[in-house]
Order: sequence, then C-alpha cells, then structure tokens
Amino acid sequence: MAYYGISSNLVLYMTNKLHEGTVTSSNNVTNWVGTVWLTPIIGAYIADAYLGRYWTFIFASIIYFMGMCVLTLAVSLPSLKPPPCGSGTADPNCTNKASSLQLGVFFFGLYVIALGTGGTKPNISTIGADQFDEFHPRERKHKLSFFNWWLFSIFFGTLFANTVLVYTQDNVGWTLGYALPTLGLLISIMIFVAGTPFYRHKPLTGSPFKKMAQVVVAAMKKYRVSVPDDPKELYEGNDKARISYTPSLRCLSKAAVKRGESGRPWSLCSVTQVEETKQMVRMIPILVATFIPSTMMAQVNTLFIKQGTTLDRRMGSHFQIPPASLVTFVTLTMLISIVLYDRAFVPFARRFTRNPRGISLLCRMGAGMFFHILVMLVAFLTEHHRLSFARSNGITTKGAIVPLTVFILLPQFVLMGIADAFLEPAKIEFFYDQAPEGMKSLGTAYSTTTLGVGNFISSFLLSTTEKVTRRSDGGEGGWILNNLNKSHLDYYYAFFTVLNVVNLFFFLFVSRFYVYRAEFGAEIEAVEESDKEKSKHMDVKDG
Repeated sequence: MAYYGISSNLVLYMTNKLHEGTVTSSNNVTNWVGTVWLTPIIGAYIADAYLGRYWTFIFASIIYFMGMCVLTLAVSLPSLKPPPCGSGTADPNCTNKASSLQLGVFFFGLYVIALGTGGTKPNISTIGADQFDEFHPRERKHKLSFFNWWLFSIFFGTLFANTVLVYTQDNVGWTLGYALPTLGLLISIMIFVAGTPFYRHKPLTGSPFKKMAQVVVAAMKKYRVSVPDDPKELYEGNDKARISYTPSLRCLSKAAVKRGESGRPWSLCSVTQVEETKQMVRMIPILVATFIPSTMMAQVNTLFIKQGTTLDRRMGSHFQIPPASLVTFVTLTMLISIVLYDRAFVPFARRFTRNPRGISLLCRMGAGMFFHILVMLVAFLTEHHRLSFARSNGITTKGAIVPLTVFILLPQFVLMGIADAFLEPAKIEFFYDQAPEGMKSLGTAYSTTTLGVGNFISSFLLSTTEKVTRRSDGGEGGWILNNLNKSHLDYYYAFFTVLNVVNLFFFLFVSRFYVYRAEFGAEIEAVEESDKEKSKHMDVKDG
C-alpha cells in the first residue's frame, strides 16, 4: 500500500504539481521505480553476508519509514512546493518551475524510500517462504501456493492504494494522500515485529557474491586445466549439504580440480560451491528474458495513465475517475485471476500433467509473456482509434479532452492484470525455488532486478524514441510529445508489440535448454523409501 500509494500517482504529481513535461516526468518515475527494484541486490547481499534476513528487514523498514516522512513533508509544506499554475491544475503555459531545493527534498525522500525497499523487498518474501519446512509433506504442499497468495496480499494493498489513496490525493489533498500510507507502513512494521517469537530464522551462510567470485577466479586460474572424467576426483570439501556434480558449464568445474592447493578458497572450491554458482548462472538467460515484460509493466503507471487524462472520465454528474485509479482494473483482474488459477486451474491441470504446480514455472511465465503481446497489441489499436477520432474532430490542443469514455482503455488494463497473474508469481517462485539453499535472498533479488532493469529500459526507449522521431520529423513532431493529441503513441505501442514477440521467441529458446534444480520432494521420497526398506529389514531381523 505504501509503495503503490506513491508510485501509482507519481507521474501526475510531477506534471501537475512540479510542472514537468510528459517525457521528463515519465522518465523520472521509471528511473525511480527502476532504482527501487534494483537496490534489493544490495539488501540481499547484506542479509546473506552480515545481518540475516530478519534484521536487514527491520533496519530497512526504518529507513523506508523515514523516506515516507520526508516525502509527506515535501508535499505538505508550502516552502517545499512550487506555486500552482492556473487553478492548481496542469497549465500548458506554466512557468512556475520547482526550485532546486524543492526538487532536492522531494527526490531525496523518493530515493531514501528506494534505499529502504532494497532491504525489505528481497527479504520479506524470503522470510515468508522460510517458514515452510521443505521436508514436511504438508508444509511443502502449502508452500507451492505461498507465492500465489503472497502476490494476492501485495495487490490487495495495491487495490487500496489505487482507489482510496489516489482519490484522496486527487480530490482531498496530497498531504493526507501521503500521510495515510506512511501511517500504514508504521503499523505494518509494528505487526511484523509483534510476530517475531513465532518466526523460523535461517542461519547466515556467507556472501553469495564472494562464493561465486571465488569460483570464477579459481576457474580462471586453471583455464588450461582439463576436468577429469570421473567427478570423484574433484574436490568435495566439507560442506554439510552437498550438491551432486553436473557436467554442464565445465569451464566453472575447473575451480574444483585439485592441484595441491588445499585450504586456498580463491584457488580451490568444492563441488557444492561450484554447483551453487552454476545454478545462479543458469538462471541468467531466464532473467534476461523477463526484462521486456517488466518494461511493459512500466507503461501502466506512466503512459497508460497519461492516456487516461485525455479521455472522458465522468461517472455521473459529480464524480470523475482519477486517472491513476485506472490501475485498479489491473489489480482487480490480477486478484481474481490468482484465485482462479490457484483454486481452479491448478487442480484441473494437475490431473493431466502430474505436476504439483499444475504446469511448470517456465510454462506459466511463457503464458504471461504471450498475454503481454496481447496487451500492447490492444493498446496500439485503442490509441490508434483515439487519435483518429481526435484528429477527425479537430481536437489537437494540449489538455483537450477527447469525447470518448475512458473505459475504452479497460481491455489493455484487464489483459495486463491477467499477464501479471501468470508471470509475476511464477517469476518470484522460480528465482527463489531454483536458487541454492544459501542464496535464496539473492534468488529473490533476481526477480526484483527484472523490474528494475525493465524500468530503466523503459526510460531509455522513451527518451531515444522521442529524440529520434522528433529529429526525423524536422524537429516539429514526433511519436511522444507533451501534447498526446498530436503524438503518435500508437506507433510506440506497435513497436512494443513487435518487441514482445521477439522476446517470447527468445524465452522459448532459452527455457528449452534450462534444467531444473533437483526438487527436495524427490529427496523426501528417497528418504521415505529408505526408511521403509530399513523398517522391513528390522521386521525380518526381529522375526
């Protein structure tokens, strides 16, 4: 609720209150959101190497709360806000730009929040998943649904943010609109702390970055050494939980080749350490394939909302839908889709696939990417219709409302919700589940990194497209202008449609060669079978 209470309406605060242009405000939003989703890499490192997940989350939550307080002050104190233009709305002739101090305080608050989320986002879901015992059949079964309901709870908070908070910000005031999520964040931290006696805590396992760096360095030192055909000749080490050798990525296997350098971790690594590194490397192509879908998600809180400001948002004679509340349709669709997926689709699919998840995680991610193609195709057709109607009726001035209902945007928001219901839970679960036991926080950070990189790609594509198309049109026009009624946003969405098609083929290619990490369930069955055999032998002996 706190994060989406800020991000959902941020582009409109920057344009209407800070008086920034469409491209500048959209890029400022995506740059901040990108930072929010990239800092978890730092939080995962601190959690695994130094503080543990619990304390990293606690300290990061305090930083998060401080950032929310600064931001609330920035939108409340008159000295920290630029004077309004016109009647306090977006005015195309406004010259009241925000001062360096006002911008500095506002963006300082935003990036303090980004620093705080770096410690909360990779650790809170990991702490939640850690509460399930992999070796307890009933708890393991519940864990298969955990990430579905984890995303459900997140987007339940998002629903409140996109309705109550956005309406409050647009119609009551930004002070109350930011103070409410700040208070909500404080309450949530208190609730989390209250549950401390009941949590299961995983011990520190050391820095995953250091472990992987040692493997890479040791392998580079032995680049001329051949890997023996018999894996038993490799260095096993003293790891308590050993991972069996796999023949893939043999270049990294050289780190475990013994040459008399025992006790030197930067020259000789155990097979388990090498296999942990291999597993994190194997996931990188899948990670790259999720960048483009994350770029599409960045459009929801920027260009999709800006589209909504150009359409008729009236419901009755006294109520207008806040533009940022359009994201509610994404949230509602996702909430409904997750419930249907977990309670109806999974049991149905399980009968045919024999997979406890219904379908594999990669298959679910692929379905989400297919829906992303439909999202941008529908967005292209809708925007083409809006522009054609506006131009045929001579509606080309900046800020003019096109007499079409805002609900023509509903299909692209609904399809985005379905796409997210398939892709996002599967993505989080995939990177958590496939990460080695001592690198779970880093695995979770992989899933947030995709969103961060996606937002930075969005900023790059938006800026580049605006410059290239403006230059090619004699510097007068372009695909993306502050005046959307003179822009060609439909061309931009068509470009995204093609980009999603190419990315889907890339994902299908890399997922074809991906080998899943051995499931603990198989190990449980092996242990149970072993116990049964021992029991039989004991019975025979006793007889």
